[in-house]
Amino acid sequence: MTTKLLSILFIFFTCFAFGQEVTIKGTVTDQASGQPLPGVNVLVKSTAKGASTDFDGNFEIKNVEINSVLVFTYIGYQNQEVVVKNGDVLNVVLIEDTESLDEVVVIGYGTQKKRDVTGAVSIVSAKQLREFQPIKVEQALQGTVSGVNVTSQSGSPGAGLDIRIRGIGTNGAAGPTVIIDGYVGDLSILNPNDIETITVLKDAQAAIYGTIGANGVVLITTKSGKKNQKTTVSYNTYTGFQESSNRLNLLNASEYALILNEGYAADGQGAPFPDISNLGAGTDWQDEIFNTGVPIISHDFTVSGGSEKITYAFSGSHLYQQGIIAPKKSDFRRNTARLSLGADISDKLRFKANAIYTYIDNDAINDNGLGSVLFNALNAPATLSALDSNGQPTLFPTSPGLGIEIINPIAQIQNTFNDYDLRKLNGTISLEYDILDKVMLTSRIGFNSSNSEGKSFSKEVDFGGKVFDVPRSSVSQNSINDNDYSLDIFGTYNNKFGDDHNVNLTLGTTIFQTFGNGLFATGFDVPNNSWEFADIALAEGTSAQGVRDVGSYQYDVRRLSFLARFQYDYKGKYLFSAMARRDSSTRFGPGNQVGFFPSFTAGWIMSDEGFFDNVNSIGFLKFRVSYGILGSDLIGDERFAGLLNGEAETVFNNTLVVGQAIGVLPNPDLQWEESKKFDVGLDMKLFNNRVDITADYFINTRDNLLIQDIPVSLITGVIAPGAGSPTVNAGTVENRGFEFAIGYRDNFSDDFSFGINYNITTLQNEVLEVKNSTGFIEGGSFGVGQLPPSRMDVGNPIGYFFGLQTDGIFQNQAEVDAHPSQLDLGAPASPGDIRYKDLNGDGNIDANDRTNIGDPIPDVTMGLNLNFKYKGFDFVAYTFASIGNDMVRNYERTLTDVNRLNYVLDRWTGPGTSNTVPRVTNGATTNTVFSDFYVEDASFIRIQNIQLGYTLPVNWTDKFSISKVRVYGRVDNLHTFTKYRGFDPSASNGAPIGGGIDSGFYPVPRTYSVGLNLNF
Repeated sequence: MTTKLLSILFIFFTCFAFGQEVTIKGTVTDQASGQPLPGVNVLVKSTAKGASTDFDGNFEIKNVEINSVLVFTYIGYQNQEVVVKNGDVLNVVLIEDTESLDEVVVIGYGTQKKRDVTGAVSIVSAKQLREFQPIKVEQALQGTVSGVNVTSQSGSPGAGLDIRIRGIGTNGAAGPTVIIDGYVGDLSILNPNDIETITVLKDAQAAIYGTIGANGVVLITTKSGKKNQKTTVSYNTYTGFQESSNRLNLLNASEYALILNEGYAADGQGAPFPDISNLGAGTDWQDEIFNTGVPIISHDFTVSGGSEKITYAFSGSHLYQQGIIAPKKSDFRRNTARLSLGADISDKLRFKANAIYTYIDNDAINDNGLGSVLFNALNAPATLSALDSNGQPTLFPTSPGLGIEIINPIAQIQNTFNDYDLRKLNGTISLEYDILDKVMLTSRIGFNSSNSEGKSFSKEVDFGGKVFDVPRSSVSQNSINDNDYSLDIFGTYNNKFGDDHNVNLTLGTTIFQTFGNGLFATGFDVPNNSWEFADIALAEGTSAQGVRDVGSYQYDVRRLSFLARFQYDYKGKYLFSAMARRDSSTRFGPGNQVGFFPSFTAGWIMSDEGFFDNVNSIGFLKFRVSYGILGSDLIGDERFAGLLNGEAETVFNNTLVVGQAIGVLPNPDLQWEESKKFDVGLDMKLFNNRVDITADYFINTRDNLLIQDIPVSLITGVIAPGAGSPTVNAGTVENRGFEFAIGYRDNFSDDFSFGINYNITTLQNEVLEVKNSTGFIEGGSFGVGQLPPSRMDVGNPIGYFFGLQTDGIFQNQAEVDAHPSQLDLGAPASPGDIRYKDLNGDGNIDANDRTNIGDPIPDVTMGLNLNFKYKGFDFVAYTFASIGNDMVRNYERTLTDVNRLNYVLDRWTGPGTSNTVPRVTNGATTNTVFSDFYVEDASFIRIQNIQLGYTLPVNWTDKFSISKVRVYGRVDNLHTFTKYRGFDPSASNGAPIGGGIDSGFYPVPRTYSVGLNLNF
């Protein structure tokens, strides 16, 4: 009886609960910013009852039954369901869905839903940018986007970064085009916190940009206000300190003296250090030049919002970074101000404007190559003191063993004076007009205008009889003005025929002009030999020729383009796109100015097919294929015409007269460089979209390479001042590889979420053709007076290292006698010397035995990124790996008395003692000839960034009208795992032929910082 009574009561109360109706009120906010979200759809599940959030993110729904389910949906965010348990106010937090298939992707001259994209397109979202918080925008692409490799030119403040998309395909400019809100821009001017998304076009999808898309395209969309959003304010700041991320293992004073004595003895000379017992460690020159606790400071703010018809955003930023070498003379300051406006002038007419002003102040030291501060520090003997008894930098002796180019790096820093200032304004102004219901016309003007001023002062100084002595003070100044403007006019037709056919057609034209000028001047005898008086107007003297050294240039390049794109899909699952662009450039002569660049892409969403209905584990599957031809005109101006901009000298009436002559030799047959891109790929989502997979196989063939400085006969006058060899279409390079990216993310509970992303790219680079008189192109430099170490020829990677192959060390005289002669290399071989291979089998070792001994292009690159959130805590870690790239060790001077790396302690000292490191001697040897002895495996794994943050609970911050408070600590460039002996295995000067040669790269600093994010 009791059981029956309880069952009846349970049924009664259950029916009562389901029948009870309440009014539900609540607020919807964004998890990342804490800001309210207007326009969120709130629907009672399985009914038509619902509402949308207002300006402040509030909503209200009446007559909602208890235990009903509310579904919250908003474009770009994950859907969320909430069970109605009572009439309490709901506070719903939506999480940004960066992998949503309905996400809109910028593809150039338009947008497209992510599910409909048929090209190889990668996206770095605002969420990823917030997690990483890079100092420079380029850093956000390293390890996060497959197929993209970013290398640093130097670790000095303000130094450039080189981006390469799917390898190096040209011997000229190899970096991608950057488009910022529709205009050609520059990543260095941007504050990363101003960016909404970064889209990378890697295949024929970039063909819509024609001549500027051959190296890939990076599309930047900056942040703007949102309609019906109240004014919000965000403020971000961090401060930190920097230190060197690496030190080289150099000889200390005692080790140096031991090695030096041995070298002198081997040449029959007396020991320079008869007693080494009291030398100790001596001077650590790396300690002398590297600083710790070097500051870096950043501030930025954004004010944004919008009404029903107007959106606005304004932001400003300040970044200041000192260098770990010479902090006061090596620093970088960047200030930016940005304005974004949007207005619906009418129901059919819309206005948009974006403008960015950037000011950069950059002071630098000589930080790379022969004569740099690092080069001098690495080669300075540890037995020399840094300062003399008067506290002044010690003068290094001028001797045959130490040479005339190695000076005290402290004295070098003290006598370095320069300044560089850049002011740049750029942006776009556009109008969109709905001509008809399905036709929109866009007119957009893009502009860049920059002015820079540079000044360097050479103080009269005596370094002790060195090549760097300055007998007369001088000041050099320059003023450069660069401008470019673009006008885009394009129309878009979008229509749906029946239930199954969707068509989008874009037609347009682009006019682009870039022009500018530069002025350079040098004056001598600066008053008081002082930086304070270093100005060209105050200089009192002239050059030895009796005139001021002056120079100037100007340029004006224009392009006219017409573009068309046709997009079609059938039932939303069979996708097709065709693009064509006609470019005309003034860089080519009559008959060759016009280039036509077609492409197509196609896709099949297999998961929408009926036979996929029972495949529950795969939520989305799309196959893609693309092929297209893109162009490039990235060469010097007017290379097709002969100009009288060279110099010539002759004698008239016993007087030397300077006149004008033909400059760079012309080539009227110059044509467009072409990039033929093929790609096949797939996109998958598995297990309720928790797993995301993208895979691509690509072949990029660069044809008709515009190769400059083709070798020609010297009788043509190409070595005269201002003269040069012609530019010729004379090469083909192919890059092929495989990209794979997989990501997993899941919200395990309301308090805990986890995500992991991994990507890998393989790359095979091969030169298919070099059409010049020699069959190869050389570049780079090694040592002093040696043959160029880098080469481009058929069958090898572009810019591979061309040198001798070693075969161990001669252990005794019998081995020397049995081996082909090495005398043609400069000296006879002796036991303890490097043995080289006779690859051509002619019984003689010489330059003809050089071969491929490595290349700087990685075979594989990988990225692994982790993130998790637990309650208020968040953690991210970004890592990057490069496998198979080689680097040349070129920071060791070959003079006898310079310091050395400590691997020399494992030198050959007699038969059987070493088969890898040659003997030490002051006598003539061939051990310094460029060979694989100086080429090292520079593969590495780098922990780029780790960050731990905490967001205060909203119920704490609401009391102060603050929607979000987050504090965090981070470490950048935490550690690099590598066997490479140099400072940085990832550094490169960016040259396609001559890159990967380490002449003492300034190491990228390790940075420790703490930061604060505030939203109001």
